[in-house]
Amino acid sequence: MVAAKMLGLSLRTLQRWEASACGEDCRCGPHSRPGNALSEAERALVVAVATSPTFRDLAASQIVPILADAGVYVASERSFYRILAQERLMTHRGKARKAAHRRPTEHKADGPNQVWSWDITYLKSPVRGSFYYLYLVVDVWSRKIVGWKVHECESPELAKLLIEEAVQREGADAGRLVLHSDNGGPMKGATLLATLLSLGIVASFSRPRVSDDNPYSEALFRTVKYRPEYPEGPFGSLEDARAWVEAFVRWYNEEHRHSAIRFITPAQRHGGGQLAVLRGRKEVYEEARRNRPERWSGQTRNWEPIGEVILNPSNCSPTPHDRKESA
Repeated sequence: MVAAKMLGLSLRTLQRWEASACGEDCRCGPHSRPGNALSEAERALVVAVATSPTFRDLAASQIVPILADAGVYVASERSFYRILAQERLMTHRGKARKAAHRRPTEHKADGPNQVWSWDITYLKSPVRGSFYYLYLVVDVWSRKIVGWKVHECESPELAKLLIEEAVQREGADAGRLVLHSDNGGPMKGATLLATLLSLGIVASFSRPRVSDDNPYSEALFRTVKYRPEYPEGPFGSLEDARAWVEAFVRWYNEEHRHSAIRFITPAQRHGGGQLAVLRGRKEVYEEARRNRPERWSGQTRNWEPIGEVILNPSNCSPTPHDRKESA
């Protein structure tokens, strides 16, 4: 019925066609060839011109003006495209090909310091058109900010120092660590890549201009800039920006109850304290149901810990609802 409405047909018309012998579209179309239609010879000429050595690497939008410059008219640009499509000749013409960027590699984490994500965002400075640069590294599994710096420039060398400090401070096994980022200059700088290689860290990158491939860092930046304490105007100085980010990181890691990890803090999940916290919540809810069972029609709230986390899951990976949650 929806398709019929799109075609401007009534339900009664469809019923009449179905009741007829053919059961198909019975609308009366044109019974004669349009008088201005190209002849078979003209159609053949269009195909011959488009596939000739001179024009076979050009689009019809290029062919028609070139012919006009030579004082030749074969057919309109639209006719060229229509005939080439009917002859299945509308393949890409020329050596250039549309860039094909495959999805980034899927990375799974079932514990801390296995998959990190990092990026850089702008912070307004007192000078119009000038910015401070916030470098943030977040653990994908625990959501803990494991490294941060605020600098006056973007630099692979500064990124290198940040990653080295984070690995050392967290005691991470660099040989088991994946570091994901976008395709910015600091992320692909030779200095940083050489450092990752020497440490044994696997570098992972998003597709160009696809922010969804680095969702954890993007979501974290949104949290940063939507905090009530985030200044409406620019930071007064580099020291002010660093002091604000330091306070934010402390709040985010140690006080913020993250909705994606059962509302426990990133520090609790990262340090292994989530099990005791969630077990305590479960006991509170079970005790409440025992005290007033008439208020509970089903199970209590799910306080089981979130298990595996997948960065850029492939199409065949199970959804979070399909995966079995585990400690």
